[in-house]
Amino acid sequence: MIYLNCLSSASSVIGAALLAFSAASWAQPTNAVVNGFITPNANLHVEGIAPIAQSIATDVARYADFRPVSFVAWHPTRREMLVRHRAEGASTAQLFWLKGPGQPLQALTQHPDPVGAAAIDRSGRYVVFAASKGGSEADQLYRQDIDLDTGAPIGTPVLLTNERERHSRMAWFRADGQYSGEMLVSSVPLDKFLPAEQRASIGVTVRLIDPHKPEAARELFKLPQTGWFGSSLDRSGKVLYIGKYLSANESEVWAVTLATGERTRLLPEPGSSVRAVHLQPRLSADGKSLNVISDRNGEFRELMRMDLASGRLRSLTINLPHDVEGYGGEDGEDDDNAESKRGGLLLVRLNVNGRTELRAFDASTNAPVALTGLPEGNITSAAPRRGGSELAFNVSGAKSPGDVFAIDAASLRSADKPAKPWARAAMSMDTSAFRDQEVVRWKSFDGLEISGLMSRAASTFRDKRPVMIDIHGGPESQARVGFAGRQNYYTQALGITVIRPNVRGSSGFGKTFLKLDNGVLRENSVKDIGALLDWIATQPDLDASRVLVSGGSYGGYMSLAVATHYSERIAGAIDVVGISNFVTFLDSTESYRRDLRRVEYGDERDPAMREHLIRISPLTNAHKITKPLFVIQGKNDPRVPYTEAEQIVAKARANQSPVWYLRGENEGHGFARKENADFYLYSVVRFMQETLLKKAP
Repeated sequence: MIYLNCLSSASSVIGAALLAFSAASWAQPTNAVVNGFITPNANLHVEGIAPIAQSIATDVARYADFRPVSFVAWHPTRREMLVRHRAEGASTAQLFWLKGPGQPLQALTQHPDPVGAAAIDRSGRYVVFAASKGGSEADQLYRQDIDLDTGAPIGTPVLLTNERERHSRMAWFRADGQYSGEMLVSSVPLDKFLPAEQRASIGVTVRLIDPHKPEAARELFKLPQTGWFGSSLDRSGKVLYIGKYLSANESEVWAVTLATGERTRLLPEPGSSVRAVHLQPRLSADGKSLNVISDRNGEFRELMRMDLASGRLRSLTINLPHDVEGYGGEDGEDDDNAESKRGGLLLVRLNVNGRTELRAFDASTNAPVALTGLPEGNITSAAPRRGGSELAFNVSGAKSPGDVFAIDAASLRSADKPAKPWARAAMSMDTSAFRDQEVVRWKSFDGLEISGLMSRAASTFRDKRPVMIDIHGGPESQARVGFAGRQNYYTQALGITVIRPNVRGSSGFGKTFLKLDNGVLRENSVKDIGALLDWIATQPDLDASRVLVSGGSYGGYMSLAVATHYSERIAGAIDVVGISNFVTFLDSTESYRRDLRRVEYGDERDPAMREHLIRISPLTNAHKITKPLFVIQGKNDPRVPYTEAEQIVAKARANQSPVWYLRGENEGHGFARKENADFYLYSVVRFMQETLLKKAP
């Protein structure tokens, strides 16, 4: 999916023989060329965008087809993998079988929308996957049957869920310790199917569904409100351990008895005054303790273990000055021997200055263990194979958006055999010249140090270079080191330096920093960008008179806010699926998200906060936008509804400054389809020509 930075990848082991079906089966609406100019496909609504010469599409083509491969799951009985990939000529990412290292990918799904989360039945006879229509994020679950001998799909996917709700598979079910083939599914209602009076009190329904008898789905219990994420089922199938997300700084862990729905809060302990995050609850292999990620002991998130009998909680990664992002074997669900398959290691993924690193501890002593044989880059999974000792990794870096590697667990200690590539990203150009971003730092208005990642313009450009400030969403997110995707075209071909700031409120810098933009502090993060503009003016290789600000989601709000506060200091702004008015946003975002967003932005039902939110909203201050504005939006966005885009477009046009508008009729919170993402890129390049590069069409 693309906001500003895009997806993904060039020559690889995948090659021309990659697919076992005709590329024609992936036919999608295309962007046409008429009289030497690009015409958008039928699913794109365009207003005010300058004509786009075909030469732009030709020039950027090499940078617009990076296609990663990502690990999904091991086959339950064979040394094979289920992976996700966008095939050559296809619009969206789908599921494929990978039957061995370097083998061609065999298509499993050809769904009309991108395929999300997926899991393989223990027998290997079918896959359950999630997909939503047109970027709506209203995920439905489907069963795709599989030929056991060939791995080929049998028939078409079978819808398992009710389209009036949004669904997520929680776990495969066990009955008295035995796998039953059923699954636990959580569901939340969608606003368009609810009367207005019910939207303020929605909750989560947990059901038991047999993928071969979805019509017999059985409701187990209801959970009040929303924010219930991450779960682990005990070996008996009687107790579900589940997280309750309250905010980026606070979450809980509960135990739920499946037979009755009775809930008991485990963390924070009943009666405790602790307010901290408690994330990713997962039972240990012996079922006697519960692992959880928490920042209750300090600024950063640690992996902790709670003894279920005594309630005693201890840290396994104490004193690491980095957030733990994940741990264990992500594919070890219902796997009694997960730790032994990892060679007796407890594997932890850390956020180290924006890079994801894999660290290990002895599962018995918790002593750190040096790892060997791992590939370079961000390692974002460590999944053990059932019935074997291999671990699968997703790996990405500056030169690749996503490769899949595997290594024998014993080699993590001995370096006998380094990790072996199973599948590499498909890419349309040589990426060897792509480099990691460098960290830059500056002081904000109050003396707080702010940092960001900078990708300098290629060295072939000698004079002062224009700058694109690309602000991440969230706001509880972070600009991370890794593959820059289509932004490489900006730096390598256009000579634009890209800076991706981590303003206050970003994750990865401790829980205090994370809270510095909450509620009435919101505009302090905008001032961090003002301080960045000051810093740019001091850099001998950067042109402070040619700065474009851009951002997606919350970053879209930030770009609009910068355009109102610092209009005289920027050349233009790009707002992608951004908030233009906090009150109308909170009124219209899907109800299952509303309370979570109120904690971050403020509760609009409070009169004083409502007044504050209206006062700082870009829509209120749209008369201050005097530089060109480009607004990009998905029509089906459930997070930031398209009305946020349309109201800022209408208001800003009164300023007599150019306003461009691009809306994807079949997109949601970002552009996930290649044909739409391509036109998005062409349009941004054209906007840069008008604002930063001053070039003719």
